This record gives sequence, C-alpha cells and structure tokens, in this order.
Amino acid sequence: MCVFCQIIEGKIPSVKVYEDDAVIAFLDIAQTTKGHTLVVPKKHYDYFLKTPKTIMHRVMDVAQRIGQAQLLSLHAKGVNVLTNNLSPAGQTVFHFHVHVIPRYDEADKLRLEMIENDARHELNLPAIAKQLQQKFK
Repeated sequence: MCVFCQIIEGKIPSVKVYEDDAVIAFLDIAQTTKGHTLVVPKKHYDYFLKTPKTIMHRVMDVAQRIGQAQLLSLHAKGVNVLTNNLSPAGQTVFHFHVHVIPRYDEADKLRLEMIENDARHELNLPAIAKQLQQKFK
C-alpha cells in the first residue's frame, strides 16, 4: 500500500487542509515553502495520465481553491501547481497527486527552470505535431 493510501486510511498522520468524499489535501511534510500542499484523489491511480477525467477535474478544482487560499491567507505572491508523471519526470510516490506550492519571492527554496534546447533548430516541429495528433485521444 502506498504512503498516500496509508495517509488516506489514517494509518499515517497528516495535517489536512481539505477533505471530501473523493479528494484529500494535506500539507507536504517537506514544506518546500510555507503552505506547500498535496492534493490527492482518495482512490489510487498511479499517475495523472492514468486518472479518469472526472477525478482529475475534482483534484484540479481543489488545487485551484487551495492556491487561491494560499494567496489570500498566507499572502503568497504566486503559486506553482504541478504534477510529476513517472520516474524520469521526478515522480517518487506513484499515487496521482498535485503539488500546490505558494511562492513568496525569488529567494524561496523552489527552482523550476526551463532551459532552451540548443538543438531546437534541428527539430521538425510539423512532424512532431503530426506524431502527437495521430495518438491524441
């Protein structure tokens, strides 16, 4: 049983921010920044790409509301909302979850950086789009 399923079942304590019949939100024990919250469906799905749309939408609705609360109550100046899918993308707990991370200034403890691909000029963008379109559901 994964760590989030254990939290949902009450076998591992957590500090809850929100809970309903399908979703739970609790403070991340790592607290990258003050108020860092995880939003998790109560039913186990390995990751975002395998989660049914109705559940995904419920999780994202709660994530949005948590982010709004972080701006208002914690006086965050911004919010990162992210999910990692599979190990190469940084997923370490294989139960779909969304991080809602309040941001206070540029000196806080989170760094997300997209670095321009030096080989981007060698990429055939229309061909890549066509590949994606063929498998788009």
